[in-house]
Amino acid sequence: MLDQELLDILVCPVSKAPLFWQESSQELICKANGLAYPVRNGIPVLLPEEARTLSDDELRQL
Repeated sequence: MLDQELLDILVCPVSKAPLFWQESSQELICKANGLAYPVRNGIPVLLPEEARTLSDDELRQL
């Protein structure tokens, strides 16, 4: 789990929208543009080239 204070200030580097922690996939999710950023060893990797695009099914489940 990421620290709530950190989650409160993190935004997507592409859309500048808030990020949401998804524990099941260990990713930070941007609902605005459908990108999922990995968290490795407790460190968010907020590089656009490291993000994966969420499928339509995944977006509907958010």
